[in-house]
Amino acid sequence: MVVGLLRIEIHIPAALSLKDKRSVIKSVKDQLRGRFNIAVAEVDPNEKWQRASLGIVTVGDSRRSAEGGLRQALDWIQESRLVDLIRVEQEFF
Repeated sequence: MVVGLLRIEIHIPAALSLKDKRSVIKSVKDQLRGRFNIAVAEVDPNEKWQRASLGIVTVGDSRRSAEGGLRQALDWIQESRLVDLIRVEQEFF
């Protein structure tokens, strides 16, 4: 069993308030959970309206399967255009 962890820092250009930020983050998290069956959480409290950090975790029977699931999620985030990626970190255990 392999656990894949993806930590992303994002910019939310449409957020003009903390309420806007929370709305976009909730939408991204819900869609990632529904589409890819992965765990997602906002990991760093950041009071800036247009920045956030998300932790995304998946479990697979091999590193290849875990890496594939995280890659699909990351590709979707980029294609959705809801947020812009600032930084991406990936680990496997």
